[in-house]
Formats: sequence, structure tokens, C-alpha cells
Amino acid sequence: MTRRRLLLGLLALVLSVAVSTTLLARAGARADPCAVKGEQARERRALVTGSGAQVLVIGDSYSVGAGVLPSESWPVRLPGRVRVDGFSGSGFSRGASGCGDVAYATRARTAAAVARADLVVVEGGLNDADQPAADLAAGFERLMDALAGRRVLVVGPPPAPLLPYADVAAVDAGLSRLAAAHGAAYLSMLDVELSYLDDALHPDPAGHRVFGDRVADRVRGLLGS
Repeated sequence: MTRRRLLLGLLALVLSVAVSTTLLARAGARADPCAVKGEQARERRALVTGSGAQVLVIGDSYSVGAGVLPSESWPVRLPGRVRVDGFSGSGFSRGASGCGDVAYATRARTAAAVARADLVVVEGGLNDADQPAADLAAGFERLMDALAGRRVLVVGPPPAPLLPYADVAAVDAGLSRLAAAHGAAYLSMLDVELSYLDDALHPDPAGHRVFGDRVADRVRGLLGS
């Protein structure tokens, strides 16, 4: 009887481990990072704020508001009727994201809000810091083609503590040159002082307010001109 109970106990343990492994695997599938980013992008896209001129923001995790509430993300501080097309981890370069081709130009070609935008604000660059300069330039060219006829403000990357300053500064310089060559306005954020979350990469709510207010000042000038 003891031997039988031992065998039954071992069988129950094996079954329990198998069930737990299956559940964990399913949970892992639901928590696929790219799927999570896609859902966050959809949630942020659904939040439209303000009134007046149509403003479209294309960007990365900063535009989405990673780590804060969507209502705390910096685009809510912009004037106008503001829509956001953001995807965490994306950038100008096709290789910036590990979630396939979610580059700014690719998304701009399918964003319905582009056609009715009085101003397109393109924010990013941190995810391009480890990409070849040629890929950054190629992605910018594709983006400008997709936004042909639109007024564009490019907002460069801030000096996030997690990343080497020299890499961020190189992207800032590249974006500044590219924007000038295509007649787009450029706003450097290299000197902005933000407060960050514990990851030393994403702004906290106060950091988003500082970021948003700085962009808002430039947007008001462009919309009023």
C-alpha cells in the first residue's frame, strides 16, 4: 500500500508540474513583448486630446508614455487636436525595433491621420543610437516621402542617462542635418533636463511635463505662422 501511495504521489507531482509548465507557457505567449507594445500603441492611439488644428505625433515609447499613464504622456500638453501613433522601441531606422518593420516611415504610410494633419510632430532617435548612420538617413528619407506635403516638426532625443551621451548627440546632429535638408523644423532636446523612472531611460510624469511643454512652445509657433 505504501509503495502504491508513493507511486500515486509521484504521478500527481508529475501531472502538477506538467500543468504548471503549460500554464506558464501560455502566460508567456500572452506576454509577448511585441504584442504588449502593440496593445499599448492601440491604447495610446485611442486617446485624442484637445481641439483646433489637427496635430499628429509619430514616435516611440516616449510618445506612448511607457511607464506612466497615457494621460500623463507628453503629447497631451500640445495645442490642437492631438493624435498619437507611437510604438515603443521604434525609430527612424528599420532595424531600431525587434518587432519587425514598425519604423516611422512604415507607420506614416498607413496612418489615416496623416492626410488631415496640419502638423506632424515626429519624436525619437534614442532607439536609433545603435543603428548605422546610413540607416538613420535612409529611414528619414522614407519618412519625408510618406509625409510629402505635410508641415513637419522633428523632435530629437534627450540625453537619457542609460545611453552614452556621444551616441545620442550623434543622432541629434544627424537628424538636425536631415531636417534642414528636407525643409522640416527641428527641435533639439540635448540640453533638456528631465526626471526619469528607475530605468534611467523613460521620463517620469514630471519629466513628461517638461518635455511636453518644450515641444508645445515650438508647436504653437509653427501653427501660428
